[in-house]
Amino acid sequence: MRTQTQLTEHFTLQEMMASGTAIRLGLKNEPGEKEVEALRHLCEEVLEPLRQRFGRIIIASGYRCEALNKAVGGVKNSQHMRGEAADIHCGSQQTAQRYYLFISKHLVFDQLLLERRLSNGCCWIHVSYIFQPGRRANRQMVKELNV
Repeated sequence: MRTQTQLTEHFTLQEMMASGTAIRLGLKNEPGEKEVEALRHLCEEVLEPLRQRFGRIIIASGYRCEALNKAVGGVKNSQHMRGEAADIHCGSQQTAQRYYLFISKHLVFDQLLLERRLSNGCCWIHVSYIFQPGRRANRQMVKELNV
């Protein structure tokens, strides 16, 4: 598998499958063709527009194989395992709020979650996108910040 494959102008397959946990546990976190195509749509429709608006964004988690998803405590039907979701690292609650507002007002998404504020002020946004012709996005939105 060519991990340097450009999914879009600013996102590579390697970035969308990178995982310190997978490396530490020796897990082969490689998506199949269907998952790579889903990652490409996620990058085109959500991550590129977000980057164009705000500059560089940091992907904390993209694709996860089943073993990795289990290791990180992901839900059993996680969209990460299908290449449909990414977690975006946000260095502050203010950054997270700006990303969340932009995505909710300007982009098509299936799920948008503003998750956990850590003790250092960092938090992350989980966003998913499903490419299925004729399917409407759920646009499920949740804010779970522990302030």
